[in-house]
Amino acid sequence: MSVDPSPRAAGESPPRSAGSEERGVTGRPQRGPATSAVEVRRSARRNRTVSAYREGDRTIVLIPARMSEAEERRWVTVMLDKLAAQESRRILDDGDLTDRAKRLSAQYFDGRARPASVRWVTNQNTRWGSCTPAEGSIRLSHRLQGMPEYVVDYVLVHELAHLLVPGHGPRFWELLDAYPRTERARGYLEGVVAAERLPHLPTAPGE
Repeated sequence: MSVDPSPRAAGESPPRSAGSEERGVTGRPQRGPATSAVEVRRSARRNRTVSAYREGDRTIVLIPARMSEAEERRWVTVMLDKLAAQESRRILDDGDLTDRAKRLSAQYFDGRARPASVRWVTNQNTRWGSCTPAEGSIRLSHRLQGMPEYVVDYVLVHELAHLLVPGHGPRFWELLDAYPRTERARGYLEGVVAAERLPHLPTAPGE
């Protein structure tokens, strides 16, 4: 993914020394949203474009060497948001959501949670997700669209666990702990809730 930022005014800050974009010689680690690892790599070969990609659990952001610190921070935020939206668009179809939920059930619950249907809904603005165990149906709020895949997966796993355990007792949270990005996803959603000041589904035992 790459974009073409507007050129900055000359003399805002001295240029950084050139580095190797591929090897990240001048790469500098940062912390992005939801505590994900971000590495910024500057290159003199880049004149205008900014690009970003995932590398395992890290996000690599490639920028021109001449960018100021303020521009760097701004473009890191822009590119993280673009990557998150791009990743979420891959699972917008209801049929894909159902297939994804079944794969998550197989991975974390040995296939014991069996969703009959999973779909996006637009009438669920105070919860991220809900389910009807008797029908095996799961509904996800459309507000999740555009969020990172691991966040959507967390809500899916949350609702899949409800197909096995209706309430939010200790057994439920034991099931949910099988998902390795639970804490990271909770932090992301809590940040969204704090920003929007909206109610949300329980994200920790006892809520």
